Amino acid sequence: MSESLLAAWQATSTLELVSVLFGLAYVILAAKENSWCWPAALGGTATAIWLFWDVSLLMESALNVYYLGMAIFGWWQWQYGSSTHSPLAISSWHIKQHALAIGSVVVLTLISGTWLARHTEAALPYVDSFTTWAAVITTWMVTRKILQNWLYWVVIDAVSVWLFWQKELYLYALLFAFYTVIALYGYRHWRIEFLHAKPTP
Repeated sequence: MSESLLAAWQATSTLELVSVLFGLAYVILAAKENSWCWPAALGGTATAIWLFWDVSLLMESALNVYYLGMAIFGWWQWQYGSSTHSPLAISSWHIKQHALAIGSVVVLTLISGTWLARHTEAALPYVDSFTTWAAVITTWMVTRKILQNWLYWVVIDAVSVWLFWQKELYLYALLFAFYTVIALYGYRHWRIEFLHAKPTP
């Protein structure tokens, strides 16, 4: 077991290590509802774009280009995104909004997964597509402080652990295992804040 861990560490690049550290900072700060999560996201996404392209996870690489824009947008939304241009409060989606989001992920996954499988050498095109499109929608939920984003992340992060391990991105696999735990904490923390701020009848 120790030899396997040593081999995994030796296979880890400096770029992956830096990207993982930024990623850790982002998710911990986001779970605590701290706006500094967005500058951390900028650093993590900039390094991840190159990293994923290098191992042929094309959708993951493209996703991080999107994350760059969302890091800037999220910072603005959390500071001034309410109707009065004051800091944004946590809100909750209704079942119809969740149905639309999940349905969109399924359709987009099938479309891009099929295209990638037929026209590129992308690795694991359907799994890569699923984690990408689910993360696109869920990241939007984070920028708007939608409470249930953390439940979406639990699923995305768990699938990502397997995906990254398959591509020998061991630190990223461990990072996303940690993300899964943090997502559960984030949901609990945000739910407490949401219920506390919710006006009583």
